[in-house]
Order: sequence, then C-alpha cells, then structure tokens
Amino acid sequence: QVQLVESGGGLVQPGGSLRLSCAASGRTFNPSAMGWFRQTPGKEREFVAAMRWSGGSTEYGDSVKGRFTISRDRTLKNVYLQMNSLKPEDTAVYYCAAQIWGQNGFGFWGQGTQVTVSS
Repeated sequence: QVQLVESGGGLVQPGGSLRLSCAASGRTFNPSAMGWFRQTPGKEREFVAAMRWSGGSTEYGDSVKGRFTISRDRTLKNVYLQMNSLKPEDTAVYYCAAQIWGQNGFGFWGQGTQVTVSS
C-alpha cells in the first residue's frame, strides 16, 4: 500500500518561509503526479501545486504563484513545497497527494501538516 507522510509544518511570521516534505512509501508505488492541497475549517480543499513525475512539469494555484515552488526527488519518491513570502491567509492544513498511472485524480493522501502564519 502507498503511504504519504508530510512534515515541516509549523508556526511562521508573515513574510517568512517554510519547506514542507512528503515521503512516499510502497514497494510498487509509481506515481504519475504528486501534489499539495490545503484546507481550512469550513472551507473546501484548495489546490496548491502539482508536478508530473516523469517530465517534471508543474502547475500552481493562483493564490500561490510566484511564492511557492514544488520539487521532487525521484529516487526517494519525495515531494517538497517551498513556501516563501507567507501570508496569514496561507494558514491551513497542507496535504500531500499522489496520483498513479491509470487513476483519475489524486487517490492517495497524507495525514496533513499544519501551517500557521501569524505574528
């Protein structure tokens, strides 16, 4: 089975930076894409960023373009989210997600890591 474990969340002041990591495990895990989503209480889950695993093409949500960067380590099957110029509205639980070949959409999710941006 595939397991995704996020880390790197925490409390940061506005304008600061954080780097989230997502470690994927599973002997047969072969993703077609991995990504990050976030959610705050009472709101729908929001797309943050995604990366095609083989080609490395990326996509970002409008609210994070120019501030967040998704990257990967293909050997470790890890995906990262570098978050710069953080704003209070970035406060949320951030989830790592994976899509495998033949799957429609992201079918595997981590447990989430809390990011709080506050002074």
